[in-house]
Amino acid sequence: MRIIVFGLGAIGGVVAAKLSLAGHSVVAIARGTQLQAVRRSGLTLLSPQGTETTTFPVYGDPKEVIFNNDDMILLAMKGQDTAQALFQLKAAGVVEQPIFCFQNGVANERTALRLFRNVYGVTVMLPADFERPGEVAAYCIPKIGIFDIGRYPAGVDAAVEHLCEVLNSCGFVANARSDVMNSKYRKLLANLENIIETAFSDKQHQADLYRKVRAEAEGVLTAAGIDWDKSEAQARNQMIMTAIPGRDRIGSSTLQSVVRGTGSLETSYLNGEIVLLGRLHNIETPYNSALCHLSEKLADGRLAPKSSEITSLLENRTARQG
Repeated sequence: MRIIVFGLGAIGGVVAAKLSLAGHSVVAIARGTQLQAVRRSGLTLLSPQGTETTTFPVYGDPKEVIFNNDDMILLAMKGQDTAQALFQLKAAGVVEQPIFCFQNGVANERTALRLFRNVYGVTVMLPADFERPGEVAAYCIPKIGIFDIGRYPAGVDAAVEHLCEVLNSCGFVANARSDVMNSKYRKLLANLENIIETAFSDKQHQADLYRKVRAEAEGVLTAAGIDWDKSEAQARNQMIMTAIPGRDRIGSSTLQSVVRGTGSLETSYLNGEIVLLGRLHNIETPYNSALCHLSEKLADGRLAPKSSEITSLLENRTARQG
């Protein structure tokens, strides 16, 4: 069995590196400078335990891969890139292979289910960075990350159990969850803070704004009849943030996109999910809507992160909508 990791950013890169270092058969699909660097020199994983480099086949497009029936495919790109990736997989001949969404947000699974029968949700709790091509960093010990994994929209099957076994064997905590989307909605609520930490510098302002954003989101989820896991993630004490000598952590996946100048942010699939549900249920979402608007300006460079202009724009926009 091979594990195909589609997307070698922070999450995909760490997962691919750990699987490969543990002796599992890994194939990756990447793009840009990351593709070139990993092809040339392998992928280096930095962690509190040290630095390791591993090599595995990496391709620029799924059509370059000859897929086997027993392959497992892990999606690890941002939500805004999911649809294109799925159409590429379809064009490459993928049909029945299980597709696991190692991604933030809750829209990826539904998008995948339009094209593929065997789709799985994965809640990712893995503090990691991707800043330089050919290198990823993971910051937790003794376990690098925690995953909740289940069939979409619900259930557990042999594919879930096997992937959990594999991940548990190489440095992660992987839990089979029949209600995985409850776990993913819990993570969605936490990820609403990503754009706040990216845009604003004052910690108290971040906390105050997040309380408003989260309260707005919980109201929308309740109105939509969507439940979320109210408990803390299992095995949290097995994942302790620890410094890597000579390296400072960048921060959330959203901030990493701004730092790398990718030109797009995942906010539309995080805070934007709340905006969508609000519109479907006739509920105003001024705070999440304003943050989506700000994210567009941050993504294309019209605003600088943590600038004073951002606060006034947010206040003006929420006042108009509220």
